[in-house]
Amino acid sequence: MSSTRTAGITLALLGLTLGVVGLLRASDSSSDVEAEVTATATVTATATAETYELADRFVEIIPAPEPAALKKDGSDAPQVASRENKERASAAEGVAVLSSDGQLDGVFGSSALDSDLTGGIGGLIGAKGTQIGSGGLGSRGSGLGGGGTAAGLGGLGTRGRGSGRSGYGSGGGSFGGKQAAPPRQEGYTSYGINAQTLVENDHLSTFSIDVDTASYTIARSKLLTGALPPEAAVRVEEFVNYFDYRYADRADEAPFAVYMEAAPSPWEPTHHVVRVGLQGDRLDEDDRKPVRLTFLVDVSGSMSANNKLPLARKAIRHLVGNLGAEDSVAITTYAGRTEVLLQPTAASELSIIHAAIETLQSGGGTNMDSGIQLAYQLADRAFVAGAENRVIVLSDGDANIGRTSHDALLTEITGYAKKGITMSTIGFGRGNYQDTLMEQLANKGDGNYFYIDDYTEAKKVFGQDLSGTIQTIARDVKIQVDFDPEAVLSYRLIGYENRDIADADFRNDAVDAGEIGSGHSVTALYDVILRDGYRTHDGPLATVRLRAKPPGADAAADEWFTAFPAADVSDELAETTDSFRLALGAATFAEKLRGSHYVEELTYREIAALVGGARQGGVAIEAELERLITQAGALAGESGLASR
Repeated sequence: MSSTRTAGITLALLGLTLGVVGLLRASDSSSDVEAEVTATATVTATATAETYELADRFVEIIPAPEPAALKKDGSDAPQVASRENKERASAAEGVAVLSSDGQLDGVFGSSALDSDLTGGIGGLIGAKGTQIGSGGLGSRGSGLGGGGTAAGLGGLGTRGRGSGRSGYGSGGGSFGGKQAAPPRQEGYTSYGINAQTLVENDHLSTFSIDVDTASYTIARSKLLTGALPPEAAVRVEEFVNYFDYRYADRADEAPFAVYMEAAPSPWEPTHHVVRVGLQGDRLDEDDRKPVRLTFLVDVSGSMSANNKLPLARKAIRHLVGNLGAEDSVAITTYAGRTEVLLQPTAASELSIIHAAIETLQSGGGTNMDSGIQLAYQLADRAFVAGAENRVIVLSDGDANIGRTSHDALLTEITGYAKKGITMSTIGFGRGNYQDTLMEQLANKGDGNYFYIDDYTEAKKVFGQDLSGTIQTIARDVKIQVDFDPEAVLSYRLIGYENRDIADADFRNDAVDAGEIGSGHSVTALYDVILRDGYRTHDGPLATVRLRAKPPGADAAADEWFTAFPAADVSDELAETTDSFRLALGAATFAEKLRGSHYVEELTYREIAALVGGARQGGVAIEAELERLITQAGALAGESGLASR
């Protein structure tokens, strides 16, 4: 490379550095830049556990025989630190092109620096620039660069050139002329895939329960519109827990019954599938606590589509129609500003509540941060000890005004959750949907997370499943499965990657975990490899410990345990319950959609056949699951599969 060209490149990079520093120092544009730079990227979390990788394929789990008796566990068994499963790594990726005359083309879209530093960055990310000396930043940009860009490819769209006063971009790129800024992308987080773990290295598997179902309905929405869902959008446990496995109620005073079932894997004969199922206590309507609901409705411009705010209005009306005379409703909104639309009002005042709902109209920015503060302040003023006090957020999760970072929003709600004001999040829409934020808000708010893609789902969440949605029966529920190394060689928890808890924190009540509502069930599946002669083992194959707090404000946790004898393992898959095979099919479908290498040799046709043989006739969502699997196979180009 010639010395002239080297000098040009050096000066260009120096100019870029000065320009960016100037931009960050420009007080009149910093908020605009922050709002635009939050373009969503998939974050990947990498498991760093000491694990045992096997060449064998995958396996799954689920359903239910007779409930095993839960016992209060007063033991102080030593806890072994589990593998760390959620180390997150994120990377922002951009494209820059160095030209021969020392210009840097395509930084965040289309800006350029002259080698003599007389130009600045012409319209970096479309934000208004501030002059630094005689060069500095261009006075104004548009789109993703001075004159537009090819989406996400930097200098391929246009090539900008900065002048001393006002950077601009010209449509001179090899892929066309001026284009509008692309909309904010959807935001999902990949938490990796659990690996097989040798029991002799770590015999304890500890995780938080999860009754959310948003991942399944997001995937369904994508498939029904003719596209496979993003792999990062697929969480196995939310597919599994979308379905009712018809577990019986508890037989003792515990808040839930525990079921275990195991059988050989249909996919890999050297593996077995073990299911751990919890059934939450079903409260009668007369036993339900009064609810104090504060709706926080996103009425920003991004909510204008028919599958967003109009659907949210119908969902709220349906929920209110299922409340009782002792319940109350309040409504707050946020867009560019926040507003109390309805003070706490008795649910019996339907005409007043319906009138407030009908005034919900979209427009403006999205200041979720201020909206959350307002909703919690109103819920705090209406707080009634002993009632179910809950904030329900209805949004696409797209926060672009105020503190838009996840950490700031999550910190805001922690104190209220400990006091007993929980949060549920209800997602709507496509295109700019922010799944990660909506899930984390519900997790930190000690609530649940659902995604509503049509009115049928709205009636399910706010009607058929209403008690489970708004009535908590246990908080911070943790599960710890203790595998006996004399009977089990290795195990893999299928899903729950972002619900992993250190084994040592199982009895640390300061560590947050999931909540379970009235009538909710929770199912977890393990892919295990059993030792030869496991049936002759005198002890249990595994012991399941549960730890949970009562609903309401923070209180001491109770603990229960139950054992699963090796003799209870079925010899054949055909001997298991239909619900076992249905859950296994749902889990395997999710594994396939998220690109798990454990199921890469399986076909959608095989998964659909398993579900088809297990589902009950007349159960619409089970028939739908089979159709969605077939649709996914057709979209994936699987030979001989067509959607139907």
